[in-house]
Amino acid sequence: MTEVAVEARWIALGGGPEGYLALPRKGAARGAVVVAGEFFGVNRHLRLVCNRLAGEGYAVLAPDFYWRDTPRAGFGYDEEGRTEGRRLMTGLRRDEVLADLTAARRVAVECTGTGGVAVLGFSLGGHIAVLGATELPFDLVVSYYGGWLLDGGIPLAEPVAPVALADRIAGRAGFLLGFLGADDSVMPPREWHRVGERLAAAGAAFEQVTYEGVGHGFFNDERPDTHHEKAAADSWHRTLDELAARVAR
Repeated sequence: MTEVAVEARWIALGGGPEGYLALPRKGAARGAVVVAGEFFGVNRHLRLVCNRLAGEGYAVLAPDFYWRDTPRAGFGYDEEGRTEGRRLMTGLRRDEVLADLTAARRVAVECTGTGGVAVLGFSLGGHIAVLGATELPFDLVVSYYGGWLLDGGIPLAEPVAPVALADRIAGRAGFLLGFLGADDSVMPPREWHRVGERLAAAGAAFEQVTYEGVGHGFFNDERPDTHHEKAAADSWHRTLDELAARVAR
């Protein structure tokens, strides 16, 4: 991913957590985006995503959800990184993640004097983005291959998975945009279809985009085993279009 010249630093969010903040180098931010990553933490790739969004004119904040165990954790994609990421992921609890997300949303909004606010996440972060929409108001929710959305499967999805609370999402989210590869190993196609049915029944405004022949993790260009250039480019353009329409001022 190309480096983008922005103002970036770690900041305290109040009450314990920190977050990686990226701001446009010139001019005021035209909206706020809270970003949640894969279970690898706030690693290099996630920081580059934040910088890329800041380069588009947004105030972008990636909270460190692992701070209670391992502050500023960020792992690579080898077996050691995967093992530690899984360990930390299974230690996350709903009330703590929502508290961190609330703090991140508040600080991100404070960094822009205008515009709306979005939450965007990848895999575990895609789950967190949708979870956040059950409790917090967002103009836009973007979930890249978020897992465990309806049938659960991790402690963070207990006692009830986010899309089981679709009525809350419909009442708080301006629009939900979801991306999934048809060959995703985390979110089965049947569950993905039922996610759409549940959101539609609740009256939520949403769009699901499915890429045929594409697997989990397709956006991450630091993972050549899963990266899919065409799907990554298309999903990014769609994300920027929705940000421009629903968040930017």
